[in-house]
Amino acid sequence: MNAHLAHSALGRYGEEVAARRLTEAGMTVLERNWRAGRTGEIDIVARDGDVLVVCEVKTRRAGRFQHPMAAITPAKAGRLRRLAERWLQEHGGAPPGGVRIDLVGVVLPDRGAPVVEHARGVA
Repeated sequence: MNAHLAHSALGRYGEEVAARRLTEAGMTVLERNWRAGRTGEIDIVARDGDVLVVCEVKTRRAGRFQHPMAAITPAKAGRLRRLAERWLQEHGGAPPGGVRIDLVGVVLPDRGAPVVEHARGVA
């Protein structure tokens, strides 16, 4: 299996785990892998009460590279905000509670269940 395929399968699995976690937390997943042309992609768009949540999912294998929660740089945060604005333009504007950007980090240990961290309002 080539590295890109393994990486995208890992990412898809992490997004599946993240979507389940958000749903368990009482949020409604509206869309997954929403693309805005060349601007990029939102991993998960969800609603948390009257707040629209744009959620970035980072999946890592345990012990590899940086912790997933270190993945939101100022540039990445700005891109997520621009993507959120595009999503709102196409879907009728901001909800009463506004928009929040969350990060879900999924760490896959060699054995056992994935470790999921959900950070709200990261950007």
